[in-house]
Amino acid sequence: MTQINQIYKCPICGNIIEVLHAGAGQLVCCGQPMELMTAKNSDEGQEKHLPVITKTESGVTVTVGSIPHPMEETHFIEWIEIDTVDGKIGKKFLKPGEKAEAFFQTKSEIKSARAYCNVHGLWQTK
Repeated sequence: MTQINQIYKCPICGNIIEVLHAGAGQLVCCGQPMELMTAKNSDEGQEKHLPVITKTESGVTVTVGSIPHPMEETHFIEWIEIDTVDGKIGKKFLKPGEKAEAFFQTKSEIKSARAYCNVHGLWQTK
């Protein structure tokens, strides 16, 4: 059974989906079950991937890593997402060459932030 906001990836073609409505069925792509991605919540090695949440006067800025994450063609943060305590989701898609950060204009308290690295997968800070 799927749950809202879960992230699944196809092991064959790399398609990624985020569940918008929970359901009892199995997610399938390329004739194979999609794999549920589990967010990592502690950095390993030299590269830093955990989202860092900084409150500002008009919202929050989420930066990926305590040191700048690479944003190269072959290694970059694809998106950053916030989840608020009142159930609102904000997401920003990024491209190589941009900074690995996103600003979200909100007064809501942030429950968690997630980021997806095209090489190292899904990361979450609560």
